[in-house]
Amino acid sequence: MTNTALTLMVQGTTSDAGKSTLVAAICRLLARKCIKVAPFKPQNMALNSAVTKDGGEIGRAQAVQAHAANIEPEVDFNPILLKPNSDTGAQVIVHGKALSSMEADSYHDYKKVAMQAVLQSHQRLQQRFDYIVVEGAGSPAEINLREGDIANMGFAEAVDCPVVLIADIDRGGVFAHLVGTLELLSKSEQQRVIGFVINRFRGDIKLLEPGLDWLEQKTGKPVLGVLPYLHGLSIASEDAVDTSQPDSKQQNKKLKVVVPVYPRMSNHTDFDALRWHPEIDLHFVYPKDLSNLNDLRTQQLQPLPSCDLIILPGSKNVQADLAFLKSLGWQHCINKHLRYGGKVIGICGGLQMLGNDILDPDHIESDRLSSSGLGLLPITTTLTSDKTLTNVTTELTLLEQNSSVEGYEIHAGITTELNDSMTTIFAENKQLGFVSQDQQIIATYLHGFFDNSAALRLLMKWAGVDIEQVQSFKEQQNNALNTLADSVEQHLDMGRINQLTSQWSSHE
Repeated sequence: MTNTALTLMVQGTTSDAGKSTLVAAICRLLARKCIKVAPFKPQNMALNSAVTKDGGEIGRAQAVQAHAANIEPEVDFNPILLKPNSDTGAQVIVHGKALSSMEADSYHDYKKVAMQAVLQSHQRLQQRFDYIVVEGAGSPAEINLREGDIANMGFAEAVDCPVVLIADIDRGGVFAHLVGTLELLSKSEQQRVIGFVINRFRGDIKLLEPGLDWLEQKTGKPVLGVLPYLHGLSIASEDAVDTSQPDSKQQNKKLKVVVPVYPRMSNHTDFDALRWHPEIDLHFVYPKDLSNLNDLRTQQLQPLPSCDLIILPGSKNVQADLAFLKSLGWQHCINKHLRYGGKVIGICGGLQMLGNDILDPDHIESDRLSSSGLGLLPITTTLTSDKTLTNVTTELTLLEQNSSVEGYEIHAGITTELNDSMTTIFAENKQLGFVSQDQQIIATYLHGFFDNSAALRLLMKWAGVDIEQVQSFKEQQNNALNTLADSVEQHLDMGRINQLTSQWSSHE
């Protein structure tokens, strides 16, 4: 059987050039035209992940792109996911399942095997979809990563697909980025670049046109679009922590929320719904020395700011991040916050930190057999190699009120309650989440529950304020994807891209 699916790859001159959002926009545009389109990222390195319907784990960005394409996330959309757990090592997830943790040199040797998994996923998608839009990783011009590459041009060459190169003009040096990246590619790689996209442009396009003419003459490649800077666009980020908040007057804020940031914080998209609520003032609190997040010796004791609610996020290395938190004196800040009547929520790794002990008999995270927790809840967690990966629909019960809620579990560990002093908050499932006897601490393994507007309102009422019930974050995401697609449809020559992609496919 002949495969007819078109494959187009979007690569960037840098990280955060706009690859993820452009792929999402193209997926939404094609889906609007009733074209069966699938997103694809051969290899993703990110601590934000999502659970597929069949219990696999993929990068969060590919789940958002699947949403843009109006389809359910699948493991084949992101066959290789790397979740860093140290400066040089990462957990390797293949086709949705964790294999092991590998150091960088070991993974380099594993890439040939990983490429086979990537090609298998791409071939399966070719049989089921009309169009596959592929997102590269970082930049294709990283010389030290070229050998055995499966994330950028290595993949494009293997499946023989055309490439669009995107650059962020808001960073400055956009022409140097595009020309320099092209120059660092091999001749065959240069030939498969069918054009450029310039992202996040502000101002009068006429002032840019001389530069665009020069770029096309210099490289012989067309500029396929100049995308404007979209203020206030709210789409879940791939990995970088987005600290922006919508413009709203400070006096409208009813609740101040603080999220301590540690080196291996994961799934920080949990907090997007809080960031974008007009009555919630959310602060990510970073250590002073951002350049050495993993070096405890360089950090100094520093207080967390006063607030109504502290949320401890998930972590890819709970023991190391717990030690980091303690080294900054944040444990004492949390204790003081509770003494003065403040509220605390621990999510996933944050839940595990709140207990008495974290046991690691199989050395899943480190050589240590155990670490002392914050001692705020009567629980003990034993880390395990098996991951819990599941989507959840349940009922949240707080303050004698109920609210339906959807979310997902991604965790490795079994938590045991040492007494019966705590109360379940999720439909009789005490493993999923509970509230402390004094009603000041909520601990849960459920990610994404803030995205449910009614549940968010109930949780914030528990935290001390009655906030407005606004549109759910899922609906906000869908509206943001439509806004993004509208802009890209106006400023990107999608007709020419389809023509060039079809011509490339037909030359085989």
